[in-house]
Amino acid sequence: MLPTRRYPLLPDAGLLIGRLALGVVFIAHGWQKLNDVGHAGVTAMFDGLGIPMPGVAATFSTWVELIGGIALIAGVLLPVAGLLLVADMAGAFWYVHMDKGLFVDKGGYELVLALGALALLLALAGGGRFSVDALLFGRREGAHARESVNA
Repeated sequence: MLPTRRYPLLPDAGLLIGRLALGVVFIAHGWQKLNDVGHAGVTAMFDGLGIPMPGVAATFSTWVELIGGIALIAGVLLPVAGLLLVADMAGAFWYVHMDKGLFVDKGGYELVLALGALALLLALAGGGRFSVDALLFGRREGAHARESVNA
């Protein structure tokens, strides 16, 4: 039997806060690529970094960060959005940050590692009860826990 939580809403509140914070960061990065740098600028930057198919990668990165960030905030299609964001961060790690060490002040991978890990966490754990996914698909884990207790 699973132990009952004294404050059952706290994990859901934590997931909401994490989704909001992470979503804002991804939206900001996607918006920067779209609005400030532009597709041609991002493509040129990716080409200079040796990223294969830089135009496709620029489109993928820009829109996955922008739409994925919105999906995180809303808590919609989190497994898909989270895994696409993980792929985006894996590319950033592999092509840009891997050889520069951990620390971001030296161009390292600490930010992409944290962003990718948190996106993976949300892809696997879901968005909690305060998400569109929970509204649309229900809280399967809650139903499963109730079935275990009643068995």
